[in-house]
Amino acid sequence: MKTIIYAHPYEGSLNHGILTRLADYFEQNKQVYQVIDLYQDDFNPRFSKEELRLFSRGETPYQLVKHYQKMISQSDELIFITPIWWHQIPAELKGFFDKVMLKDFAYEGKPEWHGLLTYIKKATIITTATITKSYLKNESGDPIQSNLINRVFSDIGIDSKHTNWIHLGEAKTTSDEIREQFLNNLPNLYLHGQD
Repeated sequence: MKTIIYAHPYEGSLNHGILTRLADYFEQNKQVYQVIDLYQDDFNPRFSKEELRLFSRGETPYQLVKHYQKMISQSDELIFITPIWWHQIPAELKGFFDKVMLKDFAYEGKPEWHGLLTYIKKATIITTATITKSYLKNESGDPIQSNLINRVFSDIGIDSKHTNWIHLGEAKTTSDEIREQFLNNLPNLYLHGQD
């Protein structure tokens, strides 16, 4: 089962176009998938006092978090679709990692730290931004490859060798034709891991 984690509020966005194209591709190829739509679900990325009180025990009072954990536990592949805002992923997606990837679900810390999501055999991150991938990597602190893939994914047990980052830079200033080419080529990018 594939699980798409989608983090954009606007249905007219390029990110929504990516979600639609990918879903169409999976349906045409009879591939089973499910979608976590953080904005549609009104996911709250902020910790409450109660959540923080339970955090160190790997527990949560938030039923939506438990639902997301169940969806992930049924998956062998994760696909993230997100914009880059101010050189980072949006608060909703950061909060998703903070609140869903809890101890004893996503990792164990004793006697040594190790990730528990080793059943995730493939992860894809699809991003859009006004800046290019090379700028993100060289001037913005490399928030996706260095931070998300090499650190966060590694910490929760997702092997970086089976992870792909697809990015469309200059998304607002590029032509409609280039955006459409990107969307049309998305299945190929998804399958072969290049952009």
